[in-house]
Amino acid sequence: MSLLDLKPEQLDRAASMLKAIAHPVRISILNLLEDEGKLTVTEIHSRLKIEQSTASHHLGILKDKDVLMSKREGKNNLYSLKNDHLSELVKCINKCSCNH
Repeated sequence: MSLLDLKPEQLDRAASMLKAIAHPVRISILNLLEDEGKLTVTEIHSRLKIEQSTASHHLGILKDKDVLMSKREGKNNLYSLKNDHLSELVKCINKCSCNH
């Protein structure tokens, strides 16, 4: 399937997801979740060395745009990539950003 085969609503959704991803902190979150699988907001903010409120804000945006999902386990929400294909996008971003 090529981009030419996508319906306008699918293109709008894809553009919305890409806009949500297009932020350094959010790309870092995606990289971390790609490597670790499922993490709590506390684990994310600790590993990225950012404020918990900042991590929560960016996680909310990514979840709202269907990039991430969360699952309640006990007192915590575990965040993960919503779609396995997003891993390919994260890998592509990493490869493209390393080639100067």
